[in-house]
Amino acid sequence: MKQQLIIGQRHQLTMTPQLQQAIRLLKLSTLELEAAIQQAVETNPMLELVEDDDDNAEAEEAADELVNGTTETPPESEEDASDGSDIDVSLDEIDLEGENHTEAAAEVMVDAYPDEDEVGATDAEWQDEIPEELPVDSSWEDVYPTLTTSSPSSDADFDIDSGNSTQETLQAHLEWQLNLTPTTERDRAIALAIIDGIDDDGMLTLSIEEVASGFEEDDDVETDEVLAVLHLVQQFDPAGVAARDLRECLLIQLRQCTEDGPCVAAAIDLVENHLELLASRDFNLLLRRTHLEREALAEAVTLIQTMNPRPGSAVDSTGTDYITPDVIVRKEKGRWKVELNPDSAPRVRVNPQYASFVQRGSRSADNTFLRNHLQEARQFLNSLQARNETLLKVATRIVERQQAFLEHGPEAMRPLVLKDIAEAVEMHESTISRVTSQKYMHTSRGIFELKYFFSSRVDDTSATAIQALIKKLVADEDPEKPLSDSKLEKLIMQTTTKKVARRTIAKYREALRIPPSNERKRIVY
Repeated sequence: MKQQLIIGQRHQLTMTPQLQQAIRLLKLSTLELEAAIQQAVETNPMLELVEDDDDNAEAEEAADELVNGTTETPPESEEDASDGSDIDVSLDEIDLEGENHTEAAAEVMVDAYPDEDEVGATDAEWQDEIPEELPVDSSWEDVYPTLTTSSPSSDADFDIDSGNSTQETLQAHLEWQLNLTPTTERDRAIALAIIDGIDDDGMLTLSIEEVASGFEEDDDVETDEVLAVLHLVQQFDPAGVAARDLRECLLIQLRQCTEDGPCVAAAIDLVENHLELLASRDFNLLLRRTHLEREALAEAVTLIQTMNPRPGSAVDSTGTDYITPDVIVRKEKGRWKVELNPDSAPRVRVNPQYASFVQRGSRSADNTFLRNHLQEARQFLNSLQARNETLLKVATRIVERQQAFLEHGPEAMRPLVLKDIAEAVEMHESTISRVTSQKYMHTSRGIFELKYFFSSRVDDTSATAIQALIKKLVADEDPEKPLSDSKLEKLIMQTTTKKVARRTIAKYREALRIPPSNERKRIVY
């Protein structure tokens, strides 16, 4: 085969550092984006956070040239309003109806600096105010005031989450109660061993023999001692803690119940002697074996259902997670409008003072350092702007497709896949997946992740709509005769005129954590 050289042209996408940065910022959540912006500000002297709103319309054009790189350095004439730029990454509101459909654009703000003569005069006045001799008895606190830790003077300065920064664990809660209980050193050691064997649900995972064998042979701890201390720990809060099984957990709570009367006694008898029948909800057999009236049995079962099978969950050791929505959707004058949340991420801009230090044509090390960081700052701001534009564009298309959900609820959700939005915005499905992951939308019906609006198609019906309908039908069912999967299949066909297989309904029911019909059966009086 003869070898030859062929000259031709072809298009090829290269993963440049700018493209890699844009893709990385695109998939970040709100908290991760805030950390990325903070890191960029700390590592790049050309970037700074915007603290005050400053709308300078006259300097908008000059600042835009600086940020977008159309000029190598800021203008040096005195007629220019500023030396740098400020990019606001919040975007304008989008009108879904198309009349005022404006593309997302960054606000540009520029700070003006005084002339050199004014600066010189100010420096001279400042120098005149300094005395020739400073007092030698000045203390460190006089020059650098010490930060105090006093309580805030007003409610506006008080952070409500600051008091909940340290969450108490279940073991710490039990040890605190143990310290308030008068015990001997020997019983205290046994109680600490029992507390260490309690899991997050409040159940004791060790047997009495295992707790006793955990001590040294010289201590010679008997199982009777461990059992006596266990009964002491079981009186601690929350009620039912340190139980060895579900039956004991429920009995501890029922015996500590403040209510009096035959209802409590009947509930204790049910848990102690008929827990298996109670779990299978065979109420007819329970009525025959307990010889209770139907109303008395219903009251006892209702009381048992108020008990907590996982008492450890009453002591929450995890902090509260708050979600900051990235997109806000509201209805104004009959139109659904989409806009980015301006508080979702801090605003950042190019430092105009440092940008003015870049000199045209200079090849010194300092000028090269500033020029490189200025270029990196421009690229970072452009990547932020591209991220916001893409997020707003995708959210707008989602709202256009799911307006029925906003109007009527989950039962009106339409089938939607990533490919539909990708074709609408002319992007790849992987890009849509990055945009919709860990991004949240605030609507009149609550806060939802963008991926919530995507669901598979079930006979021209959204899977989310089918799940919402199943949840509604189960909520409205007769508690004495709960709906089976076959009955749910018939009711859904009557409601939506769409046929949904029974196995599909069973899968969706399990995804919603709805138990089978035999476990949902309740006695009503």
